[in-house]
Amino acid sequence: MAGEIHQHLAGDHRRLEALLARAVIDPENIDPAAYAGFRAGLLRHIGMEEKVLLPAAQKLSGAPLPLAAKLRLDHGALAALLVPPPTETIVTAIRIILEKHDPIEEDEGGIYDQAEGAAGGEAGAVLSRLKNFPDVKVLPHVDNDLVMNAARRALARAGHDVKV
Repeated sequence: MAGEIHQHLAGDHRRLEALLARAVIDPENIDPAAYAGFRAGLLRHIGMEEKVLLPAAQKLSGAPLPLAAKLRLDHGALAALLVPPPTETIVTAIRIILEKHDPIEEDEGGIYDQAEGAAGGEAGAVLSRLKNFPDVKVLPHVDNDLVMNAARRALARAGHDVKV
């Protein structure tokens, strides 16, 4: 049975999936409010993993989790895709990444289970820090060639053959 850290973060994945689904009911007319909620939520979720979960697991186990570097590359690609305004192509790219990324975290023995195991008796403190992680400041979208080229490079670094 998944521990509380796992349940909390996987539950946040489900919340984010629902927001994105609501945002793209009509992919040609993305709902700006629902997408804004998804965007802010995903950036906060990435922050929770990057600033709380992965560092705590490394500190408590004495070594980085084996797939932490891969997750960080995915997080960079996702964050880069959240900079430009949403389009059907960008949303498709985000979904493709998340379809591969989330199981690495959630599957039995995945990152969430590994981090929870590393936390041991400190799991409650880690969970508290995750639950109390602040909202992330979200800047306005930027739509230019520099942003799109940066997103393409981030996707390539993360190993995603996705066209945007």
